[in-house]
Amino acid sequence: MNLKDQITNIFVQIDDFCKEFDTQIKELKQKTLDASKKRRNRTSKMSDSEIITIMIGFHLGAHKTFKHYYQEIVCGYWKDLFPIPLSYNRFVELQHRCFVVFILFLKEKCLGKCTGISFMDSTTLKVCRNQRIHTHKVFKDLAERGKSSMGWFYGFKLHLVCNERGELLSFYLTKGNVDDRNPKHIKKMTRELFGKLFADKGYLSKALWEMLFADGIQLFTKLRKNMKNHIMAMEDKILLRKRAIIETINDELKNHCQVEHTRHRSVNNFIMNILGGLTAYCFFPKKPSLNLKKVNDGQLFLNFA
Repeated sequence: MNLKDQITNIFVQIDDFCKEFDTQIKELKQKTLDASKKRRNRTSKMSDSEIITIMIGFHLGAHKTFKHYYQEIVCGYWKDLFPIPLSYNRFVELQHRCFVVFILFLKEKCLGKCTGISFMDSTTLKVCRNQRIHTHKVFKDLAERGKSSMGWFYGFKLHLVCNERGELLSFYLTKGNVDDRNPKHIKKMTRELFGKLFADKGYLSKALWEMLFADGIQLFTKLRKNMKNHIMAMEDKILLRKRAIIETINDELKNHCQVEHTRHRSVNNFIMNILGGLTAYCFFPKKPSLNLKKVNDGQLFLNFA
């Protein structure tokens, strides 16, 4: 399937969801608002489903700048798909209008389901180089300095949870100085999880382990050098070694879907860019996954064929 056919299929799914969403909103307004009062409701030439589809298509392609993608591809090669395009400046202004329906579509239609085996990790989202921190204005009072295994950075953290199929289960965006073991966002991310959760040493915490265990989740992490070893089942050791699956997802999100770049000029567009990247990844035909196989005796094996 080429990109144009994939965009058509994505538009059909989003358009059906937007129609259902609009119907529910209209019913809610009729119940809560006075129908006798007239309110201005100017319609746009481009629907919300078209705007969302265009934003997802950018992260599916190989373009580095959204302006070139919109002017050359959307308004040129895809003119039959979007016959009444907006100007580039107007499109950028209207992006944030679709935030609510966009994030609902991502959570309800795109995220996967927990299978009992989950992987958790965080990745940095730099908004500028370290040399330009003092002169940076777009994310002033929002972004913070943080430190990762790659060194100091200025920006945010994107926390992700996935299953062994490579499907995203939940995500959370925090400032760069927030600890990965923060119980507030961990609680929200693992609300619908169960079974086993594998993470790196950054999530090593007795209090966090006890909190997750009380919710029916068993946390597995590697130990530090000065810690005593403990007994672990062979299948859990194998899965802990395969935790790199979520690091591969982070790499695809940052290098292919471009959720991280330093050209943002608006906080709203920064958020919409992340939503577009996460949704585009969910539509990837091939995702990094583990070929797990269970035999009759109930033991877990990895099929390397």
